Amino acid sequence: MLKFFFAKKSCAFASHVALEEVQANYEAIQINLEAGEQHSESFIKVNPKKRVPALVTPNGTITETIAILQFISSMYPEKKLMPTDPFLQAEAQSFNSYLASTVHVAHAHKHRGLRWTRDKVALDSLTTHVTENMDACAKFIEYNLFKGPWVLGKRYSVCDPYLAVITRWFKEDGVNLKQYQAITEHNNLIGTRPAVQTVLKLHDLT
Repeated sequence: MLKFFFAKKSCAFASHVALEEVQANYEAIQINLEAGEQHSESFIKVNPKKRVPALVTPNGTITETIAILQFISSMYPEKKLMPTDPFLQAEAQSFNSYLASTVHVAHAHKHRGLRWTRDKVALDSLTTHVTENMDACAKFIEYNLFKGPWVLGKRYSVCDPYLAVITRWFKEDGVNLKQYQAITEHNNLIGTRPAVQTVLKLHDLT
């Protein structure tokens, strides 16, 4: 059995959906970030980074959303959550890498500015530019990366629940999604999937 460590309303949502999509045999273990459980001795043994998600497998622990999504899709190839064509697979990884390395960081400036600076003026500046930066990310996804109706085109993939996480962050960060029709329609579409509906309840996002 796999053990999946997650926090409600976190980016772990994407990996959680993927586990449900493949109907994996796993145990979900919630980490309360507000209570500081990520700093507990027991969790540090699971993930010294003190972050979620973390997936404990018989071969060891996997961290980072992109790696976990890749692992799940590879372990259940019959579910076709990742393209098999090398170029298309690289496209999928490129999309998820953009979310992780650029969009996630832009969002984190609002809540996690202390990762980069302790100067109050700098912290205020980071926060002030969150909406502008996240809007730029939404625009880039809408017009440069998204194929539709799913991220990669006609077939659903692990990119889609990851985009669902980011779409929620766009809303929270003040991005006007009415100007991004493709992203909005994608968010409505993915909400109809049973796996997504299950995880929405587990993350208190219904």
